Amino acid sequence: MARPDWVVGGDRRAAAAERIYAAATELVLRDGLEAFDIDTLASAVHCSRATVYRYAGGKAQIRDAVLMRLSAGIVAAVREAVEGSVGPQRVITAIAVALEQIRSDRLRRLMFATRAPEVAGLHSSEVLSRLAADLAGITDDDLAAAQWIVRVVVSLAYWPIGDHREEEQVIRRFVAPAFGGD
Repeated sequence: MARPDWVVGGDRRAAAAERIYAAATELVLRDGLEAFDIDTLASAVHCSRATVYRYAGGKAQIRDAVLMRLSAGIVAAVREAVEGSVGPQRVITAIAVALEQIRSDRLRRLMFATRAPEVAGLHSSEVLSRLAADLAGITDDDLAAAQWIVRVVVSLAYWPIGDHREEEQVIRRFVAPAFGGD
């Protein structure tokens, strides 16, 4: 077990990572995912690229940490909404609540108000795929289904379909059958 650092009052490694992830979150919100780079991040936290890699990992790991920060509230709301649900209804509820959460928060909306290429790569995030699988109740490690759910949420967040009722009908019609629903 690490001894608390006398300068930071806790684990120096954790404090450094937290500082880097916080700065990365601000940079992504300000400039978008596509513009995010390690050099800008290192400059923002006044350290070297090597220090960023040592304490926070590479670009993909930092991106996933930023996504986790931005999605924590979404995940909590979806978990609560899908509790006790199974099958297609769980998936539909998870997607609808995730979209509602994205649209109800300025920072989350900002994340999806960027250019399409920036959000298009989110489906490749292993963290988001694992969250989607968990929240949608996919238990057989079907990574393709989880990535597809992430794609559905990202595309609907970026390109909404009419009003809430129309969007839910589209989700029921095209998503539910993929999970055994009508």
